[in-house]
Amino acid sequence: MDARDDALTVEQAAEAFAAEVAYWREVRGLAKRELARRMGFDPSYVSHVESGRHKPTEDFARRAEEALNAGKAIWKRWLDYEAAKAPAVPVAAVPTPRRAEQPYATGSAIVVEHDAARLDYDGHLYRLTMRRLLRNTGSEPITRYLIRISVDRYPGEPERSNAHYREHPLTWDELSLTATCRGEEMRWQAKHDRDAFKEVWLLFENEQGRFPLYPGESVWIEYAYSVGEEKWGRWFQRAVRLPTEHLAVELAFPAELDPAVWGTETSMTAEAAPLRTAPVQREENGMRVFSWSTSTPALHARYRLEWRFRARPEREANQGEFR
Repeated sequence: MDARDDALTVEQAAEAFAAEVAYWREVRGLAKRELARRMGFDPSYVSHVESGRHKPTEDFARRAEEALNAGKAIWKRWLDYEAAKAPAVPVAAVPTPRRAEQPYATGSAIVVEHDAARLDYDGHLYRLTMRRLLRNTGSEPITRYLIRISVDRYPGEPERSNAHYREHPLTWDELSLTATCRGEEMRWQAKHDRDAFKEVWLLFENEQGRFPLYPGESVWIEYAYSVGEEKWGRWFQRAVRLPTEHLAVELAFPAELDPAVWGTETSMTAEAAPLRTAPVQREENGMRVFSWSTSTPALHARYRLEWRFRARPEREANQGEFR
């Protein structure tokens, strides 16, 4: 277990495991009942694990990892949970070898001081721009940062959605991913490349040199990518996967489409409820911009903004999620 996770309590580790399972289940477009069937469990069992009523078990972790093909993410959360249950060992008794560099940090090692997303739509194409102010609260340099891109055009219909993306997969060319830090272009590496799901490492380096985020430092990173409307549905969801101090979202749509926006909030222990504050709208160069923000969002909370265009006939409902 990495030093960054040493402060995890058993409860926190169990919550993180449940959130990881729920995240990958949603990525794969599976209902809880279907996941339980594939894992060979009673239909209610997955629901109990995700809600925290049942604690993680090794058997559940192995089957969930296999059924969801999560790239060992669920298994790593299980190992964190097991480590959190183990009695603390005095540092003097078992010295921890110091690593020269920590490639990536989660939990207490990295804090998002400000998280700002702006989604622009021109009538055909969506372009998402993410700006994050990251602070390294750990003891080792951070050299890369993980981002996720996932879509689901037909939520609740995994077979139909999977068939759609097999025929029309997300491609790197259409995403046109760019990333910068301190005015420097950031290289990136694909971690997972699937039809409807991508995971990407943004690297604190380029051909001219390296610029890691050192302990105690804060830095802005910005990245952006595009997706056509045939693959991005009329909602945008943010999942809080790292400690975050402020989260803000802007949606910019052509005013001529007469857009309407609303939102919901969910957590590990609560069903979807309306956002506590309404999005604020303004006019900007022919665009109608909707803004919403919150301070100190709860870890693992999910905030979803949805919209419709009142001046355009409704098309088939489709959905997409980007992080």
